Amino acid sequence: MKLLIIEDEKDLSDSIRQYLALEQYTCEVAYEFESALDKICLNEYACIILDITLPNGSGLEILKELKRQGKEDGVLIVSARNSPDDKIVGLNLGADDYLSKPFHLPELGARVAAIIRRKSFSGQNQIVIDHLTLDIRDKTLKNNEEAVPLTRKEYELLLYFVSNKNRVVTKEAIVTHLWGDDVDMADNYDFIYSHIKNLRRKLAEAGCPEYIKAVYGMGYKFSIPS
Repeated sequence: MKLLIIEDEKDLSDSIRQYLALEQYTCEVAYEFESALDKICLNEYACIILDITLPNGSGLEILKELKRQGKEDGVLIVSARNSPDDKIVGLNLGADDYLSKPFHLPELGARVAAIIRRKSFSGQNQIVIDHLTLDIRDKTLKNNEEAVPLTRKEYELLLYFVSNKNRVVTKEAIVTHLWGDDVDMADNYDFIYSHIKNLRRKLAEAGCPEYIKAVYGMGYKFSIPS
């Protein structure tokens, strides 16, 4: 799942990014208002970690822009301001949660995970698809009770497909979501075909139907019969 950290304190931002990377999130970072605004306009994020006080602007303006565009990205405000007014204004503008600085990184991680569960998976820790169980807390996939071995990127790819089930997603959207700011390291998208091929093979070996379907000229769809 792709996250955006909007935080001007670089040491804190780096610490958050490193911690969440260990939790298997792909993280992008913006240190000031204009770059944050560019990113939210161009991308979608499972959760945005947002500081209110930014160089050249306010995090509250970021919230207003998300609302204006009708975006559904989760938002966790983190701020040294401990004013009830800031909290109320932020929540009324569409933020999902508020965490005052200083905070412990495990608490921030737990709040991010809770927002993603609520926004993308109706608050569930486990998603059941036929005889498969995808556990978003343990980051595992089981076929009945037997573990299906997935690489980190295969797990992230499956989770992205499931969160967009029955919708067409482009290969560009997949790559941007899974690799974030590192996407420019790739000259082409051949590597994504390899990940999808391996994921399809592992799902087939687990006795699954062909969930992942190519949509010619558009991308892929994870189809689950209703």
